[in-house]
Formats: sequence, structure tokens, C-alpha cells
Amino acid sequence: MNDRPPPPKLPDEHGVPDPQKYMHPIMKANYGKWDWHERPRPGVLHHVAKSGDEIWTVKVGTTRQMDAFQIHELCDLADEYCDGFLRFTARSSLEFLCGDEAKVEPLIAKLGEAGYPVGGTGNSIAMVSHTQGWLHCDIPGTDASGVTKSLMDIFHKDFINEEMPNRVKITTSCCQINCGGQGDIAINVQYTKPPRINHDLVGKVCERPSVVARCPVAAIRPAMVNGKPSLEVDEKKCICCGACFAPCPPMQINGKEETRLAIWVGGKHSNARSKPTFHKLVVANLPNNPPRWPEVEAAVRTIITTYKDDARDWERVGEWIDRIGWPAFFEKTGFAFTKHHIDTWVGARNSMNHSAHIRF
Repeated sequence: MNDRPPPPKLPDEHGVPDPQKYMHPIMKANYGKWDWHERPRPGVLHHVAKSGDEIWTVKVGTTRQMDAFQIHELCDLADEYCDGFLRFTARSSLEFLCGDEAKVEPLIAKLGEAGYPVGGTGNSIAMVSHTQGWLHCDIPGTDASGVTKSLMDIFHKDFINEEMPNRVKITTSCCQINCGGQGDIAINVQYTKPPRINHDLVGKVCERPSVVARCPVAAIRPAMVNGKPSLEVDEKKCICCGACFAPCPPMQINGKEETRLAIWVGGKHSNARSKPTFHKLVVANLPNNPPRWPEVEAAVRTIITTYKDDARDWERVGEWIDRIGWPAFFEKTGFAFTKHHIDTWVGARNSMNHSAHIRF
């Protein structure tokens, strides 16, 4: 007889979990059978199925990084008004799913009392999405969640109202690799110098082949420094992305002067009306100035105000710029066109953008 205990259950690596078991019963019963929907007010979606079933979704802004008290508070509201059904979105907002219209307004009132804004639907500024920043990421140059907090404070009215030409998605990233994705407006770290290497620690801390492999432009190679195994950087190739810092902390990329912030505009994931696009640099070399990042706030406010006043209905930020042209964008916003807008990296020959000419 085999008395050995059963082997431990291995984790399932199959992507996102099956959503069916977490769905509201009304959604599960009418999956793929919806007839029409509407927005009764900003932050509320009303879906009607072909069967006649109805469900209301209340979209709520959160603090993104929440403690146990906040999570329990929100779950208690879901238990009271939504039969326990709520879900987080990819942009860290919450969606309460109500099968009873009579409970929608009382839920919104309770959320307001607790300090949670309802909005982010239609032609509004959506919840600002961000990477982990200092809380969790292993290579942050700034606190992306802190920048998000600052921006959401100044754009609170634009979140709870639908008064923008179209939906505006803002992203913040804590390093230049930008795992935050493309956005109508994106605030990303801009490293200005190659890493500073502590040669005494590299051989003790770093697995050098992994560091060499991590560099996207093959700018790092093994070296012997003062008789010790270390690494060296070809600064003519280095694009100052910071990717080497994660597997090798002695290759320090961050610093008061080295770490700046840059603002990019015009990114879009969807193919509605126009094809998906990459965002493009418009403001560079802003100070990494916590806890409120006033220079970033001012620049983003300028872009949002100009876009809101000048764009046509349904134009996303990138579509608006495509219509008026980049010279007009810089003229209307008052931003300077600098050397940072010209692609001088050795790989730029692939984009055919080695000159100062602006292409449309």
C-alpha cells in the first residue's frame, strides 16, 4: 500500500479565469442575447436582454491601491445592493452589477458618502491606469500610482461628467519600458543617462548572462574591472531604457537628475473610426517631483483643455491631432518643439525619421 501523500496541486497557467462562475445570474442567463443598452446618467449603464431581463452597471472610481477596510466596505455595499456581485476593470475602476433599478440610486448615494465617485463612462476621462510604481515594481523610476492620484484629483469633474469630445484614456508608467500601454495621454519615465555601475557588487549580485540578454539593443557586455568580473555599457548604443536594472541593481539607472518624466499623446488601442496608433512624444524632461508632480499636472491640464475646446465631437486625441496637424498642436498648446522630438537612435533608420521634418 502506498502511504505517500498526493503531490501538491500545481497552479493552472491558462490565462484569465473562467468568468462564468463570477457572473451575475442575469448576465449568465442572457449571455450573448442582449437587445439594447443606454446610459441613464454618467457612470451608469443599463442593458436590456431580448428576454426582457434588465441589469444596471454602476461604474465607480477607486483609490487603485486599497487596504482591507476599503475592500470590506465595497464588498458590504455589493452585498447590500447587488447580491454580492461586483468586479474590477482593467483600469482599476469597480463595476457594481444591480438587477433591481430601485437599488441603483441608493447605492450611488452610499458610494458618494464613502467618497467613491461614480463616472468614467461615455465622453469622460476614464480612470487613469498605471503600473505598480514604488509599491511593487522592481525597476521603477517614479511612483506611477502617485502621478495617477494627482491627475484624478484635478480631473474629478471630467470623470463624473460626460463633457469631453470623446473618451480620454490616460496612462502612467513607472519606467521607460511602459507596460502601462498606449493612451490618449501617457506619462512615462524618461531616463536621461546610461546606468551607473557599481563594479564591486556586480559579480556578487548579478547573473551577468541574464543582464546581457535583458538589453534590447545589445549595449551590455561582460568585462573585467579591477580584476573582478563585471559588466560594461556601450553608451553609443544604450537607449537608457532601464531594463538592466531589474536583474542587476548595481547598474543604477535612477537618480535626481537622471530620472525625468515625459508626456506622450495620441495612443489608441481600438480600431473604431481609425486604426490603432502608438502615442508620440510632446513634452520631455519634466521633473520627477513627488508628491504632486505640479509640472506634469500643468502640462496634462493644458493638453486636456486645448483638446476639449478645439476637438470635434467623437474625435479621440490622436484623431484631433491628425486633423489639425502637429505644428498646430504645438502652437495651440504652447509646448516647445525640441531635440527630444527627433528620433536620433541608431535604430531610427527603420522608421526613416532621421530629420527634423514633421510627417503627417
